[in-house]
Amino acid sequence: MELLTRTIQFPETLDEAAIAHFHQQADDAIQSDATVLLVDFTNVKFMSSPGLMALVIVFKQAREEGKTMFLQSINDQIKMLLELTGMDKVFEIIEHSTEEAEFAIV
Repeated sequence: MELLTRTIQFPETLDEAAIAHFHQQADDAIQSDATVLLVDFTNVKFMSSPGLMALVIVFKQAREEGKTMFLQSINDQIKMLLELTGMDKVFEIIEHSTEEAEFAIV
């Protein structure tokens, strides 16, 4: 089973412009032929409430379009935030690779 994957960089710093850019990248990925969206947190040190809200919105949009979304390369602080809010049960979290996403879907 071949999966088409699009990677979206989560902004390192969240201001209004960065959130708008993230939403635009996500919209483009959702409207593409991709079946899997990877939200890459490699450069992210901290996630605020607006950042979490942006993720939830994109997750809902992706799910409505039949896409699977993964969060990749999250640090311990963000992982703890997701656990405290119960969002670790909502989001699929992988370490680093597209292969992990493919394995999780199959």
